[in-house]
Amino acid sequence: MSDATPSSKRSSKPRIAVFSGAVATIANSAPLVTSNQARAKHGLPPRANPDGSPMRWDALRPQRLARPVTVYIEQFSAHPLERDAAELYTLPDGYVDSHGAFHKTRQNASDVAVYEAILRPEDGLFMLPYMARQADERAWEDDGTDPFVPAERCRQPFYPDASRIFEEIDRFTVGFAGVGNLLSSLADFSFYRAAPPGGYKKGLPHEDRTDVGDGDIAPETLGEDFFPYRPLWLFKQPPLAMLARVTNMVRRALGGGEFAGLIWLEGSPNVEETIYWLNLLIDTTVPMVGNASQHPHGGAGNDGDQNIVDSVDYIVSRVWADESGRDKVGAVAIQNKQIFAAREVQKGDARPGGYVATGGHGGILGRISDPMPPTPTVLTFVPTRRHTSNSAVNFSQLPDVVSGVRRDGARIVPVPVRIKDAEGNLPPTAIPRVTIVKESYQYAGNPASDDPIGEADIIARIEDNLRRAPLAGFVGEGLAPYGIMVVAVDATLRKAVFSGMPVVKVGRGNAEGFASRIPPFLSGSNLTATKARLLLMACLMKFGSLPVAADPGNPTHADFAATLDKLKEYQAVFDTH
Repeated sequence: MSDATPSSKRSSKPRIAVFSGAVATIANSAPLVTSNQARAKHGLPPRANPDGSPMRWDALRPQRLARPVTVYIEQFSAHPLERDAAELYTLPDGYVDSHGAFHKTRQNASDVAVYEAILRPEDGLFMLPYMARQADERAWEDDGTDPFVPAERCRQPFYPDASRIFEEIDRFTVGFAGVGNLLSSLADFSFYRAAPPGGYKKGLPHEDRTDVGDGDIAPETLGEDFFPYRPLWLFKQPPLAMLARVTNMVRRALGGGEFAGLIWLEGSPNVEETIYWLNLLIDTTVPMVGNASQHPHGGAGNDGDQNIVDSVDYIVSRVWADESGRDKVGAVAIQNKQIFAAREVQKGDARPGGYVATGGHGGILGRISDPMPPTPTVLTFVPTRRHTSNSAVNFSQLPDVVSGVRRDGARIVPVPVRIKDAEGNLPPTAIPRVTIVKESYQYAGNPASDDPIGEADIIARIEDNLRRAPLAGFVGEGLAPYGIMVVAVDATLRKAVFSGMPVVKVGRGNAEGFASRIPPFLSGSNLTATKARLLLMACLMKFGSLPVAADPGNPTHADFAATLDKLKEYQAVFDTH
């Protein structure tokens, strides 16, 4: 965590917790390419346009000054029609002659009217040419020293936390009123690194940090402590167990009552899953917002910065609050001015505006304010599904231990699975494994529908679960919206059920109807397979595994009755979440 400012020095503005998640384009910048100014200074060939013609300008990148400098800014150069209203302006500070000398009064008709300004390091970042070169004095052309080099020869384009992104938005983004500070004018922020996309490979001593967080950061390892997708050959995703770390960090941060809300930044295909997980697991009465971006921070068409600004606006607007000030909406994703319920949001396309509401029964709850003309942030719908503080599977509702299952020779036996450790945290070993099985149905499956072996891939997964994952289950994605699958697949999934692993059925794709209730399978309602997977994981941590039949391939009437009785607890959650 960073920005742990002493409470005695904090402002009266609300404070928001900002979490950095994995493979996040919203926390990514374009490669730092050596400017042509630096290339000319050191005798390197200039970078040209794709057709070989000279580049018009150097790209400017946010950087800090080391000492104050005085600059002279040409009058009427901020807009092409400033001069058209010259009579509305006072006199300039002086004039610069053809030799570059500054004078208080005009010396010659060719002198340029200017404003005199002093740029100071404490003023913040400035847009400047990138002057750095590689250790061998070559120009930087990409993230790495050369194409496809190992990680030790690559720079990181992802930010280790969101503090620099927020600083740049405040410094360089101008609102409709013509002023900046779009974030800090509304709230204060604390920054957390839950599963960040950038890491400190050499560590970072406390005295070298730009924040005032607790302690040092030890050297971090790619793929264990941070998870980028660029350079593409170094792409790393967080393991399933990372959900425990995310849950614990968010729960601890929001548990102290310090924050007015939370913003979660993650990769655009993944944010829909994490924000729904938090919607289920985190017992909180303040809003949680997920953000992503289709373009890197600072790049052309960047939508991520606006999504962040809109999320702050949403949190401080309090449109989410009920009469007692508690969040009535649950976790949301805010993308391109739309407020999506966490349960329904899904990425549909890799473009701004490419998010859709799934399930066919709402999902877009409202829209963010538009400053021109002024309109407020509004909610037009409020979800009826349970969430956050009233979720039946939030962390407060989870038991300390549940029963899982494991293979012991020819038998399947119950084993205890600890859901809360001695410190009251969610251990990585508690995260269940839920596998999605997708079936096309038509002209599919084994023609021998009574094949006793069943579907080999599902059988293999069942056996692997019994060896390594005591809490496990399946999502069957079948015909829309019913969830029906071919006989051989259903027969094999039925064997999973009577081996202790619940199976949820959903319709394939973005189904708008509700999955059928065909025992011994659960109905996933109108959830997508990915959202049903997360809800089943949460249910497994709440209820544990199902009863195990003596012969899972041939359950008795008593086995069937015991399983259906246990499944009632699961189905009640799927019907209400």
